[in-house]
Amino acid sequence: QVQLVESGGGLVQAGGSLRLSCAASGSIFSINAMGWYRQAPGKQRELVATITSGGSTMYADSVKGRFTISRDNAKNTVYLQMNSLKPEDTAVYYCRCAAVLRRGGATYGYWGQGTQVTVSS
Repeated sequence: QVQLVESGGGLVQAGGSLRLSCAASGSIFSINAMGWYRQAPGKQRELVATITSGGSTMYADSVKGRFTISRDNAKNTVYLQMNSLKPEDTAVYYCRCAAVLRRGGATYGYWGQGTQVTVSS
């Protein structure tokens, strides 16, 4: 199976920056898309940003221009650079990847355990 381990969350003042990392490990043949989602208290989990294996990116409107997603395919790692953070960015951030476990196999989705990001005003 695939394990995703996130790091980099924490407490930051409004206007500050954080960088999240998520490393995938396990019996992985290849990883297609990787992404970040977040869930604030009392709200549904929402998409923050995704990146394909080729480097194409997509962002939620609420983070465009402030967040940057990137990945290191050799390390099966995805990053989320978060700048100009706002209190409304406070949430648990989850990493997700779409992985293929063997040549010609199906693609499966996997979630990380989540990392807390808290932005104080």
